Amino acid sequence: MNHATAPVPTRRLRADAARNQQRIVAAARELFADHGLEITLDDVAERAGVGVGTVYRRFSNKRELIAEVFEQNVTQFAVAAEEASRHPDPWLGLVHLFEYACTHLATNRGFSEVMLELEEDLDRFTSVRDRIKPTIAAVIDRATAAGALAPGVESSDFFALINMVDAVAQFSKPVNPSTWKRYMAIALNGVRSDAVPRQELSVAPLTDEEVEQAKTYVCTGRRR
Repeated sequence: MNHATAPVPTRRLRADAARNQQRIVAAARELFADHGLEITLDDVAERAGVGVGTVYRRFSNKRELIAEVFEQNVTQFAVAAEEASRHPDPWLGLVHLFEYACTHLATNRGFSEVMLELEEDLDRFTSVRDRIKPTIAAVIDRATAAGALAPGVESSDFFALINMVDAVAQFSKPVNPSTWKRYMAIALNGVRSDAVPRQELSVAPLTDEEVEQAKTYVCTGRRR
């Protein structure tokens, strides 16, 4: 009797499952970056080229997928905040953190929503959120104590300013994806003390034609 048997397919199935998960997460990352957190798991399945059931087997709901996609990003943001709080120059520490935040949030709509909202029920972000907020407060306090910030600027202003820059980034992205850098510099110039040199406005403003084009994109998106 020939005792040879066909290879057991378990390992191959595991490999297929791993590849499917990678495709799902990659597709979700792209969709979240372009469209924010309002996408559906059906959208993810279509982009990944897998069945909807495959997505639901890996992630029972969208919150789990959000946590999987953004956990590393949020952790890296916390590390950047901690590095800024230890920068030898308190003002440059704040500038570097602000630039880091604006760069990552302006190019990733979903990440900006995660960071600016940090919903309480996303348990995997709770400890990181608890690290970020006091660390950013420390960055602001150091800059204030060094006389680098205008009087009255608070840590909560940091999130508001990021939100403002992010709004400009989303508005101008279809016509000029670099314009937000100009308004990041303007925002920093607005909170600096007179003793600190101004940021260079190295990016030109939107032209009148670009503004009208961007408004058209916004209106078109609202009608969909």
